[in-house]
Amino acid sequence: MPTSPGKTLKNLMKEGIVAMPGAFNGIIAKLVEETGFKALYISGAGLANGVAALPDTGLLTMTEVLSQAGFITRAVQLPCIVDGDTGFGEPLNVIRMVEGMESIGAAGVHIEDQQLPKKCGHLPGKELVSLAKMAEKITAAVEARRDPDFLVIARTDARAVEGLEGAIKRAHIYLEAGADIIFPEALESREEFVQFAKEVKAPLLANMTEFGKSPYITVKEFEGLGYSMVIFPLTAMRFMLKSLQGALEKLKAEGTQEGLLEEMFNRKEVYKLIGYEHLTE
Repeated sequence: MPTSPGKTLKNLMKEGIVAMPGAFNGIIAKLVEETGFKALYISGAGLANGVAALPDTGLLTMTEVLSQAGFITRAVQLPCIVDGDTGFGEPLNVIRMVEGMESIGAAGVHIEDQQLPKKCGHLPGKELVSLAKMAEKITAAVEARRDPDFLVIARTDARAVEGLEGAIKRAHIYLEAGADIIFPEALESREEFVQFAKEVKAPLLANMTEFGKSPYITVKEFEGLGYSMVIFPLTAMRFMLKSLQGALEKLKAEGTQEGLLEEMFNRKEVYKLIGYEHLTE
């Protein structure tokens, strides 16, 4: 039997820390793969912002997320972690979500402990569900998976609400509920990342989003601190938007794209990336 995406990702973590750029569509995912990264992150904010031009407040439905994430997982051979927001409801919804995530070939999913309407993890004003409620969701996710290597990742947003100690306490409860990996969102200093890793003895995921509460720490440095994964959820999208804005302004001003050709992927490069010639053959 072929190795499952979850097993592939577990094997990568045994070799060292796994860096996971975010992609919100298939062609960006192909470029991540082409660049040499070994795994991929599918961000809820990326899908909401990049596909639907919506804020990251839980507005996409489970069906929409599975549909868009499915395009991405099928475009690449990389194991993909998908942002499952709050699980799209109660434990029964979480069960259905996990079944859907496995069906599209995801390596795992993370679920967060915010109340709806949720907010971006680095914005103020977040509210949390109870420990018991979140533990129920994690247990439901673990029991729903058919592949034992499908990764259930528990994200806690407690740092901004209950402080670092509250986040650590929740992490221990979530591990007891069956979580494979803990994702502490929006830690505010290198020292907090260090302390969290010392007190939570489990595989850990760090979020290196831009313009947030966390300091910039390299992948190599995170490995030294004991983290297993680092995600870069919106780096590609933010860079793409800034570059595209400049190109569109130049196109509007000059009325021609000729001066932009050297900054573009040419037709051959695009076709190579999406495998056009192979399909034609």
